[in-house]
Amino acid sequence: MVAHLEPVEVLSTPEVWGERHTRITWRRFTQDRVAIAGLVVVGGFVILAVFAPLIARLVGHGANTLYPRMLTSGLALPRGPNANFWFGADQVGRDVFVRTIYGARTSLFVSLVGTAGATIIAVVLGMAAGYFGGWLDTVIARSIDIFLSLPVLLFAIGLSTVCSTTAQGCLAGTVKPGLVLVTEIIAVLTWPYIGRVVRGEVIALKPREFVQAAISRGAGDLRIMFVDLLPNLAAPVLVLFTLSVPINILFEAALSYLGVGVPQSVPSWGRMLSDATQGSLFTYAWWMMLFPGVFLVLAVLSFSLVGDGLRDALAPQGRA
Repeated sequence: MVAHLEPVEVLSTPEVWGERHTRITWRRFTQDRVAIAGLVVVGGFVILAVFAPLIARLVGHGANTLYPRMLTSGLALPRGPNANFWFGADQVGRDVFVRTIYGARTSLFVSLVGTAGATIIAVVLGMAAGYFGGWLDTVIARSIDIFLSLPVLLFAIGLSTVCSTTAQGCLAGTVKPGLVLVTEIIAVLTWPYIGRVVRGEVIALKPREFVQAAISRGAGDLRIMFVDLLPNLAAPVLVLFTLSVPINILFEAALSYLGVGVPQSVPSWGRMLSDATQGSLFTYAWWMMLFPGVFLVLAVLSFSLVGDGLRDALAPQGRA
């Protein structure tokens, strides 16, 4: 009988349960050395992204500055890594090292802001669908199904191309080409993946005792959704957010690689890889593909490891 009553006692004091659960989760996460290694790498990329302009000034090279001395006099081929240009130069004489660290800035901005936007949309619509039900749930659920059936990459290529044909963009200038456009595309096209999970969690939580108790006290719908339900969605949403970031890093890199992502003047790992493949330039200038490729792989891998670590820490019973 006592063991049966313990869950009821925990649910009746959610603030105590939340604090205890957070400590347990953090302890489990810190015991995962692979996840901690991924977190350290993520921290390194954040530092590079934040201090990229300062690092560039210390090196003395600009991201889009051309350095003719880094091109051979005869064939105008880029020169490789040396004491002044640590990662060598690209096909027009730009510093690959400086452009690579600026590429971290671009990738993290687009992926983090885009994923945050998608998460906000998913949480609001998913909670509304799961809580209110009825026709609203039908409309949102069918919208999720429609978005999930779309070929996301092809749709993103078409949308980015249409909105990048002129400097004014599209929709009467409200959507302009550049970083903002790619970020908006990620937010609009990727929210259904998180929204479907949020909707299911809300449907499962709505009959629980703490929600029914709030309803019996006369609490409003918005208070129940954002005060009672939202804290209980924090764990799955955080895991989905962390696991979505590396996917969106690859999404941005793919768009930039195809030439429909960020502008040419904005350093991007995908754009740098595309430059290295033009005319099979990477067969000679291997550094043009190696360094941005390694940074891209490390960023995706480190975020994935952190997401897996959080998932295991929040649901340790799911471990093999």
